Amino acid sequence: MKEPFDIEINGIDYAVFPEEGDVYTIFKDGEEFVKILKDTENHWLKLDNETDLPLFIEDEEVNRIGREIEKETGE
Repeated sequence: MKEPFDIEINGIDYAVFPEEGDVYTIFKDGEEFVKILKDTENHWLKLDNETDLPLFIEDEEVNRIGREIEKETGE
């Protein structure tokens, strides 16, 4: 399993915890914020808090976090 890492976007610190597959648990300001999943090359999906099923809604913050994850992991 990959090691957790930190990213910063617009002065906000996020802790990124890789899970199985392309799923990442994101902590924002020390609190669990969201789980995300890579959908397509330029699109990331937020996962439902209760079911972990993808929510097919546009979320720019999730996409920004995903782009930073790609830069950090080189994927």
